[in-house]
Amino acid sequence: MHPAWTEISVLAPLEWHELVAETLALGPCTSVAFGRASLASEPAPPGWDWVRTFVIEGQDGPELRERVAGELRSLAERSGAPELAGLAPRFRRLPPEDYANSWRKSWKALRVAHFAITPYDWRGRLRPSDRQLLLEPGGAFGTGRHATTRACLAAVAREVRPGQRILDAGTGSGILCVAAALCGAEHALGFDIDPAALPYALELAERNGVSARCEFRVGGFECLREHERGFDGVLANIFADLIAQYAGELAARMAPGAWFAFSGCVDAKRPLVLDALAGAGLELASLRTRGRWDTFCGRRPR
Repeated sequence: MHPAWTEISVLAPLEWHELVAETLALGPCTSVAFGRASLASEPAPPGWDWVRTFVIEGQDGPELRERVAGELRSLAERSGAPELAGLAPRFRRLPPEDYANSWRKSWKALRVAHFAITPYDWRGRLRPSDRQLLLEPGGAFGTGRHATTRACLAAVAREVRPGQRILDAGTGSGILCVAAALCGAEHALGFDIDPAALPYALELAERNGVSARCEFRVGGFECLREHERGFDGVLANIFADLIAQYAGELAARMAPGAWFAFSGCVDAKRPLVLDALAGAGLELASLRTRGRWDTFCGRRPR
């Protein structure tokens, strides 16, 4: 018999869904779903949709509810995004069901470039052109839905060649390293300051059969060794201020002619990033914007 659950839902801008999901993943709330609960639910306005998490009714209470509301209240200030001001959670008791897994009934493959992102136990049908990327989308780490993740996945699909060495700064769930390995990268090294991301990345690589070609570390740029240079491709899906701060370090790790894809940058920070790329001697080939998010792609000159 399944226990009763409380649904916590937040109406949020589409381009900020993963950040809101990460904010909701606290305490007993670990699984996150996107979109309205059913066709009978209130539809979201254009550019917005629901982010939902679930907690067993026995763990629900005033303290948890105030903590969730407080985290959401501070999100606009912490992220520098005024459109996140006023986000408010809704709490709704649900009838007994296995809500941690019921989303699987209607899951469809999420396609980005030639990647088809599916849950580990998905039994749907792939297209002949699909390259399957197994991902457990219930958690808050790197679901593949965010505009910046999609842009970086598209760059991986476009740029990675068999035998390349790839560096991923701020790897999170490891999705970009795993995607690079699936495209034939010989070695994909990712690092992240959040120790909680490491087990997700290790499991993701194992589930996709690329553990031997993926390496993950906890830490910032200090976890890279002096000799670890000459990467054929460098990814960084992190905040614009960090890209600006470490553009020189990222460039120094690239081989001559190496490609890069940097994202996670709100468009208001575009001049800062462009100046930093130019100062690091990197050549910008394209600037792609989706919503408020910029993705910078280019190469280090030969």
